Amino acid sequence: MTTDPLIIEQAYKATAERVWKAITDPEEMKKWYFDVSDFQAVPGFEFEFMSGPDETRQYLHKCQVIEVIPVKKLSYSWRYEDYEGDTLVTFELFDDRSLTRLKLTHEGLHTFPQGNPDFARESFAEGWTWIIGTVLKFHVEKSVSQQSQSSYNF
Repeated sequence: MTTDPLIIEQAYKATAERVWKAITDPEEMKKWYFDVSDFQAVPGFEFEFMSGPDETRQYLHKCQVIEVIPVKKLSYSWRYEDYEGDTLVTFELFDDRSLTRLKLTHEGLHTFPQGNPDFARESFAEGWTWIIGTVLKFHVEKSVSQQSQSSYNF
């Protein structure tokens, strides 16, 4: 069992401000992430959401914002109600000229119950790769593409 953090990186054809809004605005989050009914990028803010691999296996995620550096870094704790384990999820944004690079780090996965395949490192790797590499990428780049097209509609 590894105690190394899980790290997923992705580049987007979008501004850092656009990606930041996607990861911190609750209405934006509902479009690509989870249905987080209320979210504020403020240290100490607590939020929760339900999610799981299918309708029969859903988990209540309980999170608290730990660190915020606007348009650069967002960290929050991540645990499950009624299960052992505490982890930390960090989104870091790097402005790279015409691209924004996102580095997602999920630390502490080894603290979750190891007998439950839903909490396996591989499950998180697959989930975060899909969320960051496909869904968020489509969301922020689609929005940029639509804005560019609409700005040229006379």
